[in-house]
Amino acid sequence: MPILILGVDVIGENPKRFAVVSWMNGRVEKKGEFTLYRLIRFIRAKRPDIIAMDNVHELGDELKKFIRALPQGTKLVQVTGRPGEQRPLWTLARENGIRITDKFDPHEEAKVCALLASKGIGYEVLAFEDEVVIKVSRGRSQGKGGWSQDRYRRRVHNLIQNKVREIEDKLRKAEIPFDLEVEERDYGLARGEFKVYASREELAGLIRPAHGGDVEIRIYPVERRSLEFAPLKSEKAIGERKSIIVGIDPGITVGIAAIDLNGSLLAIYSERNMAVSQIFRFISDIGHPIIIATDVSPAPGLVEKLARSFKAQLFVPRESLRVDEKNELLRNLGIAVDDDHQRDALAAAYKAYLRLKPKLEHVEAKLRELGLSRRGEEVKALVIQGYNLGEAITKVTARERPKEEEKPAPEKSIDVAPYLKRIRELERSVESLERENRELKEIIKEQRRIIGRLERRLIDYDDEIRARVMKERELEAKIKRIELLEKELKEAKAIIEKLNRDLVLAKRMHLLELKGSALPVKVLETLSWREIERAEKETGIKKDDVLFVLNPAGAGRSIAEYLVEKGVRAIVSGKVLPNDAFKVFREAHLPVFYTDELDVRRVDDFAIVDREELEKAIAEKLARWAEEDKEKELQKFLRVVEEYRIERVKELIRKAEEEADTKH
Repeated sequence: MPILILGVDVIGENPKRFAVVSWMNGRVEKKGEFTLYRLIRFIRAKRPDIIAMDNVHELGDELKKFIRALPQGTKLVQVTGRPGEQRPLWTLARENGIRITDKFDPHEEAKVCALLASKGIGYEVLAFEDEVVIKVSRGRSQGKGGWSQDRYRRRVHNLIQNKVREIEDKLRKAEIPFDLEVEERDYGLARGEFKVYASREELAGLIRPAHGGDVEIRIYPVERRSLEFAPLKSEKAIGERKSIIVGIDPGITVGIAAIDLNGSLLAIYSERNMAVSQIFRFISDIGHPIIIATDVSPAPGLVEKLARSFKAQLFVPRESLRVDEKNELLRNLGIAVDDDHQRDALAAAYKAYLRLKPKLEHVEAKLRELGLSRRGEEVKALVIQGYNLGEAITKVTARERPKEEEKPAPEKSIDVAPYLKRIRELERSVESLERENRELKEIIKEQRRIIGRLERRLIDYDDEIRARVMKERELEAKIKRIELLEKELKEAKAIIEKLNRDLVLAKRMHLLELKGSALPVKVLETLSWREIERAEKETGIKKDDVLFVLNPAGAGRSIAEYLVEKGVRAIVSGKVLPNDAFKVFREAHLPVFYTDELDVRRVDDFAIVDREELEKAIAEKLARWAEEDKEKELQKFLRVVEEYRIERVKELIRKAEEEADTKH
């Protein structure tokens, strides 16, 4: 897979400019000069694997902004080492066989940075924790209020709740630890915030951000309190810093223990609510971990993350260590600890050391035979990293080979005649160049006069163009204003036409009411909240109104109770009413008729019914319902009497049996 590395070096300030050189599979190419803004755009377009610099702090106040702008998967690397342990760039280049042509050329420095990073030299700048915050919230404004806005709000809260549950399920299935905080609202959630203990790269493809819809999902990496530096290549860190084995006990209280490759304790510590960056810094201050160990199997997520960050091997016991086994390990060490977390961390580190001890002793014996005991720790660390013994010794000894001392050349007598001749030639060249310089200065003066004349003409032309542009903008603004007014006029005409139709309808209904022979009936297409809202806006639903519903499917108790509260006199339905709605109307003695019971005639957008026929039908319906209610009450009373009679007979039989038992 091709790897793209960009070497970057600062050229100048105000504005800050950068020299950029690319390295891709051995091919080096000069990319030119960039401002910070153009450099960020270039990086986002190319998405390199590594940005290599000799000192990232040359970015100054723009460092945090630059790091935040890097695309996912791109590393920022400081090739000269960790702060406080940095080495000169040119020294590193010479040690790694990189040829230098011009030390004062920023593009040459950028090239050296890219080549060093390609060899795995340098430290990755870690600006973010292995933690991510995922916020799920409303994506649009809900409006000013009303029924429609209330329904929309409930819908959005329900969508947020579903999205939070979906993300929660994905994280659980991926076995990624997280904490969740939610804000509950009517029928759902107003907000959900996850704190996920994983890097942004681990969530790639699992959780995606979403913008512009009803629900918005934003993903924020958590910034570290200060920048951390992790080696690009672990064997490089082995040569520079002390190699250690680290045991970690994660949890609310974190335990940390570090031992060297001889099994000696270097540090042991525990602290409550210790951040990942604090753990990283504590370990880095002791040395370079080549093994991160845990006492439980499988390994907790935090231990795996630390191993990846340090490019260290992960040690996991075949099965979780028992408490008595940990205590036995500490007794063998003869070390007292302050709490169980320190005990668990030290037991994990020492268990890892015991697993490696035979290999380390073998390496140490071989090194004594070869007389290389002085660099034993480096060789042991490389062997643990996966090198065989021969490769490890070769790598260590290669760094120690002294450079051949340059032998001074024997002194020779010098003939100065050729040099004097060369000096006279150079003096003649200088005189010629001075004459040429004077001529060029005259040409430059003439060119400057021409440039001044052209600049004045350009200013006049700019004024003319600016005036023309202003006129065009003014005309464009007027055209847009006309289009807006035409649109508003069209909308106003549509509203007037609708109001005229409503007025005609109201007049016709009023005329029928005045005649008295027929009663107007208000028509509803469906028995739904939207249709009721429309009828309320157009004609209103008042007391003693008769409603003609074409299709009541979907109506429930809430709609029926609303119509009862409004004082509707009767309901005429084209189809069978749902049972829940009918029960409410029946209990409230609001008559319900079907089209086969009552003759309803539709006239355009409204309907009429014969007043006398309606009054008669209502009276008959209410009378029949009253008889049914009396019958139900009578049946209920008879059931109560029958139940009382049965209970009374049982009581008399029980008393008779008790008297018979008493006589006997």
